[in-house]
Amino acid sequence: MSTENTTEIKKTVPQAEDFLPIMGTDYVELYVGNAKQAAYYYQQAWGFQPVAYSGLESGSKDRVSYVLQQGKIRLVLTSPLQPGGEINAHIDKHGDGVKVVALWVDDARKSYEETTKRGAKSYFEPKEVSDEHGHVVLSGIHTYGETVHVFVERKNYSGPFMPGYKEYKPNFQVKDVGLKYIDHMVGNVGWNEMNKWCEFYAKVMGFAQMVSFDDKDISTEYTALMSKVMSNGNGRIKFPINEPAEGKKKSQIEEYIDFYNGAGVQHIAVATDNIIETVTALRDRGVEFLYVPEAYYDDVLDRVGEIDEELEPLKELGVLIDRDDEGYLLQIFTKPVLDRPTMFFEIIQRKGAQSFGKGNFKALFEAIEREQNLRGTL
Repeated sequence: MSTENTTEIKKTVPQAEDFLPIMGTDYVELYVGNAKQAAYYYQQAWGFQPVAYSGLESGSKDRVSYVLQQGKIRLVLTSPLQPGGEINAHIDKHGDGVKVVALWVDDARKSYEETTKRGAKSYFEPKEVSDEHGHVVLSGIHTYGETVHVFVERKNYSGPFMPGYKEYKPNFQVKDVGLKYIDHMVGNVGWNEMNKWCEFYAKVMGFAQMVSFDDKDISTEYTALMSKVMSNGNGRIKFPINEPAEGKKKSQIEEYIDFYNGAGVQHIAVATDNIIETVTALRDRGVEFLYVPEAYYDDVLDRVGEIDEELEPLKELGVLIDRDDEGYLLQIFTKPVLDRPTMFFEIIQRKGAQSFGKGNFKALFEAIEREQNLRGTL
């Protein structure tokens, strides 16, 4: 594991107070109904590699977890081994979904102290766990819905993941698809809750608002939503927060909240250096993406200007294009990866752009509305 020093990380969002240095996303933990099968899906379809395992064989009596990694992205897939308890309750209420967004910090005790004294609700107090590879310090706070942040301090640890897990290297190994790191993670919250949670990230965690979008920016004939993007000081953690806005029909945010039964992580945006190769590999392995009408490409280059890529393969895959003052970006969104229409993934390639594809919002939301209409939830 890297032991990069926080003092070397450049601050790129100057307005962030940034009293809580965060070096990156440590892992994302999903509570799922069947961790073994979910792990197979993320390996086979998404190219994640198995790294570590916790279960009966490693002394865990109440849960089993598989740790998968690709680039700097680490997923932990956890299922209960006994009836009752928090994990079963979470799955019963929400279906499969993100429980933990873990943040890699230099000092988990200080992170806990700084956030709780500013009003964060404790998830668990700092604790040290150790094995023959060293020790990890963990602490946790609550955020929107039943989502939590766990602060992970691992500078004194050299094992495959953390104590309580053993190395997991099955014979089944697949080629990765070129995913590098988590670009941003989007949270959906209820009516009139966006500002509350943006203030939480500003006050409790020292984040700053990068950009905001209102219902004029993010709307179609039928639906609308509001969004603000919060970022930590070095820009490695970016959390757009969405809330519904009034429209003629039910927005994607309302649909999410209805089926998830509350606020939660809507999508995880993962970065690639070659979106054409990555999306082609994902599609060939069965990952389904939203359909973008061919007409979108008729004038897209008039809007975004010259790009390095050939337009035809982007059109064939349904990749969206947008430009800001810093450069351009390429992005595409999967259909929900779960049975409930809740969590999905975004694949993004940044060619200088620091924005989030505002010029694509209308095309994207119309594509989502087509899927909602098929589900009968629009």
